[in-house]
Amino acid sequence: MCRPSLAAMSTLLMASPPSLIIRAPLMEGEEVPSYFLCPISLQLMKDPVTLSTGITYDRESIEHWIFASRRSTCPVSRKILPDSEILTPNHTLRRLIRSWCSLDGVAKQLLPAVKLPAVDAARVAELLELHPLAALRQLRAVVEESERGKRCVEAASGAVDFVVSFVVAGEEAHCAEALDILRSLRVSGADLVGRNPRIVESLTAILRRRGDSQIQSRANSMHLLDVLVREMSHDELAALGEEVFLEVVNVVREGVSQQATKAALRVLATACSCPTGRSRVKAVRAGAVAALVEVLLADPERRACELALVGMDQACRCAEGRAELVAHAAGVAAVATKLLRVSDAGSERAVRVLHSVARHAATPGLVREMEEVGAVAELCLVLQLECRRKTKEKAREILRLHARAWRASPCLPPSFHLS
Repeated sequence: MCRPSLAAMSTLLMASPPSLIIRAPLMEGEEVPSYFLCPISLQLMKDPVTLSTGITYDRESIEHWIFASRRSTCPVSRKILPDSEILTPNHTLRRLIRSWCSLDGVAKQLLPAVKLPAVDAARVAELLELHPLAALRQLRAVVEESERGKRCVEAASGAVDFVVSFVVAGEEAHCAEALDILRSLRVSGADLVGRNPRIVESLTAILRRRGDSQIQSRANSMHLLDVLVREMSHDELAALGEEVFLEVVNVVREGVSQQATKAALRVLATACSCPTGRSRVKAVRAGAVAALVEVLLADPERRACELALVGMDQACRCAEGRAELVAHAAGVAAVATKLLRVSDAGSERAVRVLHSVARHAATPGLVREMEEVGAVAELCLVLQLECRRKTKEKAREILRLHARAWRASPCLPPSFHLS
């Protein structure tokens, strides 16, 4: 059997291939026609698709370019692509590649035997007409298949609400599958709450579940709650029940997962930023201050530290929060040790926490403790090093407030003794 000539292949493809042949290490000495290679990955194409610009790419590479990286141009021609760009399967090229691989003995696993049909919003809408459980599983397959599948599910009318309905229903097995889908999508928190008033209550119930089999569902629920809270109004944040804060704090304490902990810390920081202050009190009553101290003592990576300090700053804006921090045996020390050791943003939050307790909860015992745990020395360093202006101003105010009590401290400049 004779191999088709490169010229014949060119005619079938209705394109002019580049003059150079790029070598690919599939088989020793084997030359791969350059137009069998994806212009993005420079690898043999497994599922060639053609854009409206006439350029062909491997499906995986171009879908990542368009949907994951959110680029709106053709990589080769640089032409602007329409919002509803259609990836047209290039069956002719695919058959040629398969034939070429077969003739040369190239491993057949390089090319998938079966490819799922292209997905679009209309296809997703058809799936919703199936039996609910069958539709849920099909949607999960679509979401897991590609970035394009995710975008199609997001765009299909009623698809996200259909998935959320399983979360609200609360049946464990189906709920877990629905959460896996929602975790992969970019959804609007405001829209979800507006169309599904019980969703926060449902997510809280899932967070309440315990056991190794519930870890992933709890982590996904925490992620979704984070999405919802970030888009809530001040009134909605103030209306969050204490049971929500209790379960969020439990996620922080139990270390469900690294990502779940960060999501929980963001929820605490966002919810406690509500101007009315009611959310702060609820969080403190749920044990947020002690949980945040534990996070700081565990010395997590930078972002988790920053989030914990933001939450502590918010909690200490109410008397209950300051009292909890001062009463904690390691509270002030945990905050002081993060000064100048996390980031500029982290140092600013740590100074704000110390400023809150030094100004509004300054018992003789607290003032002594601040010196004993090194907080005074750290505040003096803040003044000497390159820090944000507001951070320095608050550090200077703390030192002036209690300069007389700290006069014996060797790190306190004489100028403060005279204030």
